[in-house]
Amino acid sequence: MQFRIADTFTDSLSRLTGEEQKAVKTTAFDLQLNPALPGLQLHKLDKPKDPNFWSVRVSKDVRLIVHKSHESLLLCYVAHHDKAYDWAERRKLETHPKTGAAQLVEIRETVKEVVVPVYVQTEAIAAPKPTADLKRELDEAKARIEELKEELEAARLPR
Repeated sequence: MQFRIADTFTDSLSRLTGEEQKAVKTTAFDLQLNPALPGLQLHKLDKPKDPNFWSVRVSKDVRLIVHKSHESLLLCYVAHHDKAYDWAERRKLETHPKTGAAQLVEIRETVKEVVVPVYVQTEAIAAPKPTADLKRELDEAKARIEELKEELEAARLPR
């Protein structure tokens, strides 16, 4: 099995304290000698973009992120627990399309809020239908109007 070290690992290692760096180097050495050593507490990550990312416990809070395949083990990143896991969840190892070199690629996701209009269905308000009483009253009012028109005509003086 090939044992490799990525630039991202050495960069992240330099950000740790001296004691943490010493513990990481010891763990990396143990990992190189025997990747199956039970004391390393090597476990597969739950939500990475790359299914080959694993975590190795260095100390109570420091985690080493490795890319593990059948033929190689790549030290990718080291940091405190949450920061290390966040790093692994946003990256994956890919082959460069032109050069063929391995590269760790950051996957950026954008969350965009989409407003979905809510349509409320309403019933059309129809004009109330005249009931028998209203119809009768309407007919009576029309008849009274006709009577008043006739009275008005009769009351007019002839010219």
